[in-house]
Amino acid sequence: MMKRYWLAIWIASLFSSCALNGALKEKARFKQLEIPKLKLADSMDNYLAIDSSFLFHNAQGLWELYVGGNPIEIGLKTGILTKSLYAYQERAFFTKIQEFIPSERKQRWMMRLTKIYNRNIHKYIPLEYKKEIFGLSNYASSNYNGLMDPYQRNLFLHGAHDLGHAFQDLALVGCSSLAAWGSKSADGELIIGRNFDFYAGDDFSHNKLVSIVQPDSGYSFLSVGWAGMIGVVSGMNSEGLTVTLNAGKSSIPWAAKTPISIVAREILQYARNFKEAIAIAKKHPIFISESLMIGSAAEGRAILIEMSPHKFDVFESDNADYLLCTNHFQSNAYQSDKRNQKQIEESHSAYRYELLTEQLQQQDKLTAPKVAAILRDRNGLKNKEIGYGNEKALNQLLAHHGIIFQPQKRLIWVSANPYQLGEFVCYDLNKIFASHTHRAAYSLANTALNIPQDTFLTSKAYRDYEDYRKQDRVIDRKLKSDEKITESEWQEYQKLNPLFWAVYYKRGKYYFEQKRFGEALKQLQQADSCEVTTLADRKNIASYIHKIEKKGDNR
Repeated sequence: MMKRYWLAIWIASLFSSCALNGALKEKARFKQLEIPKLKLADSMDNYLAIDSSFLFHNAQGLWELYVGGNPIEIGLKTGILTKSLYAYQERAFFTKIQEFIPSERKQRWMMRLTKIYNRNIHKYIPLEYKKEIFGLSNYASSNYNGLMDPYQRNLFLHGAHDLGHAFQDLALVGCSSLAAWGSKSADGELIIGRNFDFYAGDDFSHNKLVSIVQPDSGYSFLSVGWAGMIGVVSGMNSEGLTVTLNAGKSSIPWAAKTPISIVAREILQYARNFKEAIAIAKKHPIFISESLMIGSAAEGRAILIEMSPHKFDVFESDNADYLLCTNHFQSNAYQSDKRNQKQIEESHSAYRYELLTEQLQQQDKLTAPKVAAILRDRNGLKNKEIGYGNEKALNQLLAHHGIIFQPQKRLIWVSANPYQLGEFVCYDLNKIFASHTHRAAYSLANTALNIPQDTFLTSKAYRDYEDYRKQDRVIDRKLKSDEKITESEWQEYQKLNPLFWAVYYKRGKYYFEQKRFGEALKQLQQADSCEVTTLADRKNIASYIHKIEKKGDNR
């Protein structure tokens, strides 16, 4: 299936050489615009400033970007302030791609296919955001210019989130979010929490960027992401409207359209209520399936906008003071959708949804600290220990960030590294947007309201988990290259994360390949007794067990 897909893309490339130049022609037109000359006013290790815009590295390790102006100005200022962070993110992303595709020849071929796939993406991104991307791309690293032009490259990278879950082999996303109000909230007001489980390597999540943007048009907003990204995955605007993204089950798309982060950015910048958010979402053709949780201070509750290339619907909770979202759709339009049904049956989305339901039953009257505790929970249903890093957990120990909103109060909490375990840093949009000038080298956070880091960070279990992750990469490399793995290596590896099914599955598979079927069977049965992540994983284990039992020689 995948080979046929790429073959079709290659055939399409024979007829699309002109389309490839569309973004570059657009860039040439932007160059003719009046572009201001910028020069840094202040430069220190943790602080850069230009005019009234700045970048500050706070004590919790978050980068705070404060920027405003028209689209070109925002792009240019963001570019000069985040130049080194932008280069770091590109390097982290392309390094991860090299891990997936070690061959340089295949990398060049994949880049060619990526260009074809994204050949018309510039036609689906609003002009003001293309101008912002153009300004930003002026400060892109030159290290990857051989692959493609910086402006074109940035346009393509805005579709990376979409491609991450469209091509399931990358397994980059599996987010969980919840909203509560009325009887489920401590003060009756809307409160929202979400984990953004987008993983493209540890380095990619190292520099979390809190962007505070005051554009010339629309509403000011705060969003959390990474340098080089003008789209939005988590954010709230000055009107108390919030947007978060949760991936759904997608078919393999044939061509890029509007990146979902750009749709979310436009909603955040131009909507103040559900009606306006829905209208913006409806006008954009997208190329993947996504749930957008929209929280509204004006309405005092949250809804889900559920989008795919061919369907659109809105889901609201009936007679309940809460709304939950993982990675399957809930609205009427998707009740008979085969892909959505398969997602519910085979993935870990339904399990995490049940976990959120259980958490809301156990932790009534939610506050920000209680929501943080839910987002950080590493166990399964009924508080069962299911192994660290299990994607059935709400806290999969790979999140780019966790975030909490109280829209009516205009409060936001953003998790510091690692994952969502670090301190949740509070930002008060009322205070931040009350002034249009912030010049001193200080954080914009309201640290008095910070939520302390998870105590798990200081535990032996956490240190063991981090050692496990390192050892897991070593084990995977040796399995891939058919290297010998000693018994002591296996024992140490399993001891670091003893409740996780995969440590037994990998050892069982290793023994199976060596025809040590009795030892393989014991490991695979141990794996099967654990909380296995997906239906496909469990079927795979069962298949190996069946093969061994069929042989009848389990010594």
